[in-house]
Amino acid sequence: MSLQQLTTVTQDIFNRYFGYAPAMTVQAPGRVNLIGEHTDYNDGFVLPCAIDYQTVISCAKRDDRIVRVIAADYDNQQDEFSLDAAFESHPTMMWSNYVRGVLKYLQIRNPNFGGADLVISGNVPQGAGLSSSASLEVAVGQAFQALYDLPLDGVQLALNGQEAENKFVGCNCGIMDQLISALGEEKHALLIDCRSLATRSVPMPKDVAIVIINSNVKRGLVDSEYNTRRQQCEAAAQYFNVKALRDVTLAEFEAKQAGLEALTARRARHVITENDRTEAAAKALAAGDLKLMGTLMAESHASMRDDFEITVKPIDTLVEIVKEVIGERGGVRMTGGGFGGCIVALMPLDLVEEVRATVEREYPAQTGLKETFYVCYPSQGASVC
Repeated sequence: MSLQQLTTVTQDIFNRYFGYAPAMTVQAPGRVNLIGEHTDYNDGFVLPCAIDYQTVISCAKRDDRIVRVIAADYDNQQDEFSLDAAFESHPTMMWSNYVRGVLKYLQIRNPNFGGADLVISGNVPQGAGLSSSASLEVAVGQAFQALYDLPLDGVQLALNGQEAENKFVGCNCGIMDQLISALGEEKHALLIDCRSLATRSVPMPKDVAIVIINSNVKRGLVDSEYNTRRQQCEAAAQYFNVKALRDVTLAEFEAKQAGLEALTARRARHVITENDRTEAAAKALAAGDLKLMGTLMAESHASMRDDFEITVKPIDTLVEIVKEVIGERGGVRMTGGGFGGCIVALMPLDLVEEVRATVEREYPAQTGLKETFYVCYPSQGASVC
């Protein structure tokens, strides 16, 4: 469904179930990270863009302290709770915990809001690593900010969503997903400094498509492997006597790496070189240099495969199939936490259908798996529709 269709659906359900018209509709997008993987928790740089897949909420104020929520994508399941009661996890409706968590921490940031009626729907693919959860968290924050004119900016809404996911839902995520959903700009990527949360808009070249292909690999061991990588990065930072690996230059690493355990050294090298690549990629994109961007994305993928060891064979195969078609006219790499999930590719619009056809033919033949193919465009962050 398009944004317009999602808006119509949520407004119709609102009218039908609540018996009156919503005051407004808001949206918050999903995202894809173009480059900068596993750099966020090392205080480094990431280069995501918001995509034209969104969570949409039609909403209205209430004159009491009750929140009523309908999830259109879950057979119109309903949740109802009071802002004055202790916030507890819902025992059966997981989607509701994102709403409850956001409002719990929003009250701590700014208690000057009351109840509301909400109808939620979205088209961000779930489980594909495109941040459907961050999109939902930011959309809920945006709804209450807009309804009650709360003095909260996009960074605060993003931090609030991250806090809800970390502490209420119980998923230990970085800040990138919520920040790009809140602050994304149409036709731009966003270079994010994950230490200071400073951002810089990076214009995307014209006539370039962002293609996201889900490998549909069942992802196993993600949490334990993620935690292991974090521990290895922290051990390396401790060895170099710095707060985070962001503070180590490649020259410093090469001069002192001999004293590091070999596996930990490889993990550190990925993060240090990936930070350099991400800053270089922002310049390449702004200059419209797709050839250089392609080189940086290829180096990023090789580093994730060989040094950080988070790719799997079907993902590597998918990257090779796409690279064979686009050559030096774009770039492709794995995106996300690893061990499955998606690849992201940048390419001229005139190559999209050839890539689609080639992947459709070659990927199942080589892996026995069937891909899911998305063509996306850099989109605006959270807003009132």
